[in-house]
Amino acid sequence: MIIRTVDKSKIPTCNILGVNIAAINMEWLLHYLKENIENLAGDYICVSNVHTTVISYEEPEYRAVQNGGILAIPDGGPLSTIGRKRGYENMARTTGPSLMEEVFKVSVERGYRHFFYGSTEETLKKLYTKLNESYAGIAIAGIYSPPFRPMSDEEDKAIVEIINASKPDFIWVGLGAPKQEKWMAAHQGKVNGLMIGIGAGFDYYAANIARAPEWMQNNNLEWLYRLIQDPKRLFKRYFHTNTRFIWLVARGK
Repeated sequence: MIIRTVDKSKIPTCNILGVNIAAINMEWLLHYLKENIENLAGDYICVSNVHTTVISYEEPEYRAVQNGGILAIPDGGPLSTIGRKRGYENMARTTGPSLMEEVFKVSVERGYRHFFYGSTEETLKKLYTKLNESYAGIAIAGIYSPPFRPMSDEEDKAIVEIINASKPDFIWVGLGAPKQEKWMAAHQGKVNGLMIGIGAGFDYYAANIARAPEWMQNNNLEWLYRLIQDPKRLFKRYFHTNTRFIWLVARGK
């Protein structure tokens, strides 16, 4: 069992629909990771947005997962907007893909090692190639595409051993929400690295999909750009969670 030695109580948070969203910005987060990465092994970071926050409000078990890691960062623009209105003036949108980019930029200098867990073998191979092209010398400790079925205890134990043997600093988990957060919670204290649930981050860096233009990101419209790219999969999700979020916040929840 890997025991966390970082004091979670020192992280500023804003409770939104029951989820303790970190009231931070990217500068704060990068400094925090730089200072504490060795002590964060075995813990996890949730990249939280409107979708995951509404699910957390509706499902207590998932809410416990969101609150059970070291951080739940405000990937969704509306979360940081609410935080600032509540007095957290420095709280800003801190997206998963942007966090990946900032960490990749300094990985060679700081000797960070990365393990990528999730997605398909095809996407992981493209991701491996693209990262080596963009960040020469980056240490990719391992990649693993899990089967699209429940894994046996023996299979799970084997992949934990593979991850730990690779000695990663960061374990990027791309299974999609809420699966990736549940996976991280189930492996808290078992893997020797910091887990970060990154959602579509693998697809962005494998160049399977493009990120929204910067002006859309800055105006909390990245969800719309993603919806245009994949309407069949995302329309139902956004229609339910976005409207539900607005309704709950309007009611003072």
